[in-house]
Amino acid sequence: MDLYFLRHGEADWPDWEKSDDARPLTKRGKKEMHEVAAFLKRVKARPDLVVTSPLPRASQTAEIAAEHLKVKCREDKLLAPGFGRQELERLLKKYPAESLMIVGHEPDFTQTISQLTGASLKLSKAGVALVELDRSWRNGRLLWLFPPKIAKK
Repeated sequence: MDLYFLRHGEADWPDWEKSDDARPLTKRGKKEMHEVAAFLKRVKARPDLVVTSPLPRASQTAEIAAEHLKVKCREDKLLAPGFGRQELERLLKKYPAESLMIVGHEPDFTQTISQLTGASLKLSKAGVALVELDRSWRNGRLLWLFPPKIAKK
């Protein structure tokens, strides 16, 4: 199975006074996500479904990706901060697909990808990684990892 890990875009608001969980994407974050989503379409990313964390910055990211890739988008609290291997397994059982894109947060995604593949990496904001999972969903192979600046080229 192919599993795309997409980290939410920029959501840094220096004067933000509400809950951190309520932060939306910035204008720059939205623009960058459109570029990343267009890039994913160019490289023929073909997820059957996009599943996102319920936090606004992630759900906005997922909606942009789903719109460009012309796939449905679902929200799932399993992808909220604190996501890990157990949540991934529950998610994969809940959404059986040959190819799935999940949208979420750091450090959760970097840790999960590292545990699955043994790779040493850092998933940047608006970055995307593709992991090929074995049938057990316990091991995978990192096929690629792109920071958002690649999408601009």
